[in-house]
Amino acid sequence: MDESKRFRRALVAWAAAGPGAGAAAVVARELAGGVRTIVLVEGSSDQVALEALAARHGRDLGAEGVAVVPLSGATNIGRFLDVCGPAGLGLPLAGLCDIGEERHFRRHLERVGLASGLTLAGLEELGFHVCVADLEDELIRALGAEGVRQVIEAQGETRPFRTFRNQPAQRERPVEHQLRRFLGTHSGRKALYAQALVARLDLEHVPRPLERLLTHV
Repeated sequence: MDESKRFRRALVAWAAAGPGAGAAAVVARELAGGVRTIVLVEGSSDQVALEALAARHGRDLGAEGVAVVPLSGATNIGRFLDVCGPAGLGLPLAGLCDIGEERHFRRHLERVGLASGLTLAGLEELGFHVCVADLEDELIRALGAEGVRQVIEAQGETRPFRTFRNQPAQRERPVEHQLRRFLGTHSGRKALYAQALVARLDLEHVPRPLERLLTHV
């Protein structure tokens, strides 16, 4: 396991156990010397998308000292800010969240003393970017419905998607909504398609939150 993965694993264990955690905190502090920025994202699909986009630009974030850390849910942001922020490692921070979860990020960034009276523009200045409505929605709008359907076909999932579209709850909904729901229908699919959709992006039309975040770090 390389040091960036060890650091991420130790940080997750430290955040789960709290600021007073023993072994995990020690390991995270030991490895933090090789980290210049921590990027806090809601889930593994966000991590995959950002790292895949960086790779398309010829960048290896781990080698650059950028640790992309999934929170396993936006409501965990407070725990991670406690161990990564001024009272913990004190490293530069950035992040990515959905518009519906922005309030959690804003509240805890203010609580740990990194800002006050935050607006969306203020979040961006700190390096925290917001997806509308979420990462899947951003990627679908960037690629267009037909582009996403081509990716689904390339993944061999045309039949499952057709079956999904024919469900009574989905039949009358716009195709963009159907696509977004389909990408999250089982564990692992979001991360799989985050990789595949980013690989298909025109680099001149990258979703703004991803592009701004990658530029920031």
